[in-house]
Amino acid sequence: MKTRLTLLASMLSLALVAAACGSDSPAPSETTTGAGAAGGVVTLQGGKEFKSILLPKFTGVAVFDQANQGAQEAARELGVDAAQFLGPTADNSVAGQIEIVTNAATQGVNAVMISNNAGEQIEPAVSSAVQAGVTVVTWDSPIPSAKGESVFVAQVDFDETGTVMADMALEILGADGGKFAILSASPDAANQNAWIAAMKEALKDPKYSKLELVDTVYGNDESEKSYNEALGLVDKNPDLKLIMAPTTVGIAAAAKAMQDERLCDKVKVSGLGLPDEMKAYTQNGCAPQFALWSFVDLGYLTFYVTYGLATGQIKATEGTKFKAGRKGEYTIEKDPTRDAGLRVLMGPFTKYDESNVG
Repeated sequence: MKTRLTLLASMLSLALVAAACGSDSPAPSETTTGAGAAGGVVTLQGGKEFKSILLPKFTGVAVFDQANQGAQEAARELGVDAAQFLGPTADNSVAGQIEIVTNAATQGVNAVMISNNAGEQIEPAVSSAVQAGVTVVTWDSPIPSAKGESVFVAQVDFDETGTVMADMALEILGADGGKFAILSASPDAANQNAWIAAMKEALKDPKYSKLELVDTVYGNDESEKSYNEALGLVDKNPDLKLIMAPTTVGIAAAAKAMQDERLCDKVKVSGLGLPDEMKAYTQNGCAPQFALWSFVDLGYLTFYVTYGLATGQIKATEGTKFKAGRKGEYTIEKDPTRDAGLRVLMGPFTKYDESNVG
């Protein structure tokens, strides 16, 4: 009897010690699963209910198709439904994006991932969606005020983009510099506007003093309009030496225009472009240098971030750390390129020339 009582007492004592030590809690480690990571790195659990929309500026553009490929890859890894790839046409981009976000709340989706082409006009639709319980994450192009968005997934640092474009212009034009113009996408594209502003800021450095920005035009990311705008720049500025296009549609259209008009020896083209689309223009000297990042990776990372936020596994707070599959660890941080808002910074840039474009 005494032995039995002693055994019971020992078992009770062990139970009390385990409770006091919190034996049901995971041991402290660098990697923690779930939103309460308290300084650790959150590893997302897959398989949770998640329905989403991946909303590009508009459909029919290769880089957005690549982003969708990355998002689908992430969905497979997480064991959830792929995002509905839904976007407006190029000629109805602003109104179309607003309509899709407005309707999202009635479609039973958890989240909308938007490359914003509507500037601040998108804010009321985003606010309504958020009030209805939809998580809104921006990618590629943010909401300038950050109102309504949880996080912006930035492809690269926007200030760095301006410096990279200024450097390419200087390298192409040389020490003597010359006049150049910008062929952008649409006037409401927040990413384009931020990159142009960053380039103008970079140009204040004395080393760029020989570069003269003479004009900025918009091709609305439509090939034909961008082509015609590029030709218009040459007609308007007979001594133009370079067209800088921070848009994959614009740079390809401008390079084709210079090639078709046999102007490549006189007017060079640079900016942000897809290697597959720019290879021939780089090899024939029309576009000696350009830069870009992986849109597949951008779509992949965006899906991971959005899934984590919408399922409550990570919070949109500065300092939150998480793992995004094959892309590794990321930290949510304050966006230094806007007055308000948070971002996840992907990176890096790749600069292309004849040595690596093929």
